[in-house]
Amino acid sequence: MIKAVIGLGNPGKKYEKTRHNIGFMVADALASALRCKKNIKECCFSIIYNCKDHDLLIVKPQTYMNNSGVAVKNLIEDYRLKPEEVLVVYDDLDLPLGKIRLRKSGSSGGHRGIQSIIEHLKTQDFPRLKIGIGRPATKKEVVNYVLSPFNKDEILLVEKVISSSVDCLLNVLKYGIDKSLNTCNRSIV
Repeated sequence: MIKAVIGLGNPGKKYEKTRHNIGFMVADALASALRCKKNIKECCFSIIYNCKDHDLLIVKPQTYMNNSGVAVKNLIEDYRLKPEEVLVVYDDLDLPLGKIRLRKSGSSGGHRGIQSIIEHLKTQDFPRLKIGIGRPATKKEVVNYVLSPFNKDEILLVEKVISSSVDCLLNVLKYGIDKSLNTCNRSIV
């Protein structure tokens, strides 16, 4: 059973609408869909939405992407959660924009936020929802690409991706991961 959904991103207005913050965008949309209340104070180096009606926490780590493991480890310890009870939502360069992929576990795939979580939890056995953001033309452009906002012709697709991601997460919360894999692993367009 999933007890926390953790959206990865970077804190601050500067990063708000960037590709790297799609995890934050999905977390906010899920909190809105479930009518969750944002905790007034930060806890566990995170902003936490408390969804009392659903026995769920929605979490936005404030440690910056590459140190996400610090916040996730604190959350797991403070709330006495198991790694398999938290589902992490994050951007994936290897998936095209418009594709989402639910996984029960796995490697970091080169994602530094996920690598930080794996290192701090000392396991890669935690579920995750990867959200495709596509890849830039060259490797040199990766940092600028993930820290740039979506362009105007991508906005409509991004809105659909966020909506589909929320639907996927609601499905996971209701039916579990195993029963949700087929419905979640798809292209939006």
